Amino acid sequence: MGRVLAIDVGLKRCGLAWSDPLQLIAHNLEGCLRQELFCKVDRLVTQESISVIVLGLPKRLNNEPTHITEDVWQLARQIKQKYPTIQVFLLDERFTSKIATATLLQAGVSKKQRADKNKIDAISATILLQDFLEIWHRKGNTIIEVLLSD
Repeated sequence: MGRVLAIDVGLKRCGLAWSDPLQLIAHNLEGCLRQELFCKVDRLVTQESISVIVLGLPKRLNNEPTHITEDVWQLARQIKQKYPTIQVFLLDERFTSKIATATLLQAGVSKKQRADKNKIDAISATILLQDFLEIWHRKGNTIIEVLLSD
């Protein structure tokens, strides 16, 4: 059983998180600039046992796509093409950034540190991944909203 890698995709930055080897707990990783994403994913896929990649799928409150939704779909297709043996899922990411900011506030993190977008992106990816893992285990691995497969 390999790790699950989650990516909170943004136009400028991406947050990353991964699971423990048993796929039970999400841990945040450092974020990266968008143009560095494939280099970072390549390193993780080759050095670690990644069996699933989850991307946050942005949607509006009314379930309509956002300005970046198609970009995330395209990225998911590129990942699936580059790593055909890895399962790729997209999961609704609504409210993850707000929850991440609220979590930092509750933890007593200073306003300056809460403004660090890399920190918020990494926590957002961790929240996305933990949500995914809970659904993954509850549904018996027969999930999610969108599955890219052959």
